[in-house]
Amino acid sequence: MAAISTEINQPVCAYLNRRGQVIRVGVGTVRQTQIPPLELPRYGAERLSGIRCIATQLKPDSPSEAALTAMALQRLDALVVLNVTGTGFQKRGGGVTGYVKEAFLAHLVPQESRALITSPASAKLEVSNVQSPSWSVSPPMSLDVLSQQDFIEMVEGLEEEFQREFVAQEVSSDRDRVVIIGVMTDDMTPQQFQDTLAELARLVDTAGGEVLQTLWQKRSRIHPQTVVGEGKVQEIALTAQTLGANLVVFDRDLSPSQARNLETQIGIRVVDRTEVILDIFAQRAQSRAGKLQVELAQLEYMLPRLAGRGQAMSRLGGGIGTRGPGETKLETERRAIGRRISRLQQEVNQLQAHRERLRQRRQHREIPSVAIVGYTNAGKSTLLNALTNAEVYTADQLFATLDPTTRRLVVPHAATGEPQEILVTDTVGFIHELPASLMDAFRATLEEVTEADALLHLVDLSHPAWLSHIRSVREILAQMPVTPGPAVVAFNKIDQVDSDTLAQAREEFPLGVFLSARQRLGLETLRQRLGQLVQYAVDYR
Repeated sequence: MAAISTEINQPVCAYLNRRGQVIRVGVGTVRQTQIPPLELPRYGAERLSGIRCIATQLKPDSPSEAALTAMALQRLDALVVLNVTGTGFQKRGGGVTGYVKEAFLAHLVPQESRALITSPASAKLEVSNVQSPSWSVSPPMSLDVLSQQDFIEMVEGLEEEFQREFVAQEVSSDRDRVVIIGVMTDDMTPQQFQDTLAELARLVDTAGGEVLQTLWQKRSRIHPQTVVGEGKVQEIALTAQTLGANLVVFDRDLSPSQARNLETQIGIRVVDRTEVILDIFAQRAQSRAGKLQVELAQLEYMLPRLAGRGQAMSRLGGGIGTRGPGETKLETERRAIGRRISRLQQEVNQLQAHRERLRQRRQHREIPSVAIVGYTNAGKSTLLNALTNAEVYTADQLFATLDPTTRRLVVPHAATGEPQEILVTDTVGFIHELPASLMDAFRATLEEVTEADALLHLVDLSHPAWLSHIRSVREILAQMPVTPGPAVVAFNKIDQVDSDTLAQAREEFPLGVFLSARQRLGLETLRQRLGQLVQYAVDYR
């Protein structure tokens, strides 16, 4: 290797398995010749890859951080760096001889988890259970000393240590281990970015994942191929394999090509915010209507992303090994999904017609209706239970309610004060940048909002971003095909806020209603306001 490297004046890398067989040879540095993540064995955080690398370098120096990072990315058993030099004499047949001046031995070592705080500008993002890669590099040694090293014994000892550390940190196997990636663009304030990442962490937790670490990058524009820069992709891959993560979640929608590129370079599943929301919806759907709408949204999202998802679907290139039934299978899957989407759309249309008949029947009986809308986890279901003694499922989770529930409520008439009956509907919660596929698939459910005589906009006043939540809900309502009726803003969870926040809300929304659904505070005032609201809506209907 020293002779060849000297003759071509380039570094050379050879990769060997534990039986001593050479499985790969490359011209270039360790970083340039590293094995793609998808071609590496996937043993988990408690094991090494079973591959070691012998690399030459022409400059008399210790292994660079780039080489050590590449070693960590590939989770190599060991990295041997040979500093080579030429003798300056021509050998027979031309070329220059070379010899090894000194060698370095490097390998990964286990490291205890530690807390880390990173911050974009002034926004503080707390990240816990963080583990950074750690390696050991020997002092320079001769080949004679290096040859006495028992690599198998060294690797077995290292894996025993990794195994003990892994068992100490192991979580239940039914939870995904997640690394969250955020991208802060110029149109975002640090506070908005922090709120976005905090919300994504809540979404991942609600979906059943465990957030191991949050990484972020500030960019003027999104990278068209990988969203973040090449260096950050390497950092994500290193962090994922160091922590034993099996899922990477981005805080924005990924195009099909971006998702494929990222999975190829990182080596594990990569999903975006929309896929996390769809997964939560799939878990929450109970009624047939809800399950239909979730499946429709998932299939519409999946269809353009089939190519490249898994080995069986990715045979779209040219050349040996890429032709044959692969493309046919992909097209077959597309046709099958297309047929299923058409069938689901027909069923959703039938559901839409059925809901329309129910609404017409209620309108014929002249019972005013109010739809409770608001950001997810604002307390809509808890409020419906408090007002009507319903038994709707409630939880401190995002999207705990997916299927709409309608109950009767008696409120005082605005003019006479006499009791009158209205219908109150609990609807699915909204969220910032609600995916278009969900808006379309859930149109049958969202029509409960547009067809209601009036809206009760519930706001979680205890959330730091409550003003942003109000704007998001109003933006979604403005996108509805039919303009919703008049609305009253009600601020929930006032028992959990300080006096300054309460004063700010009263100043900005003097006509708002302030209540605590869980503590049953302010409900009588809300009933009176609902009576006035429906009377106003009916008079101007």
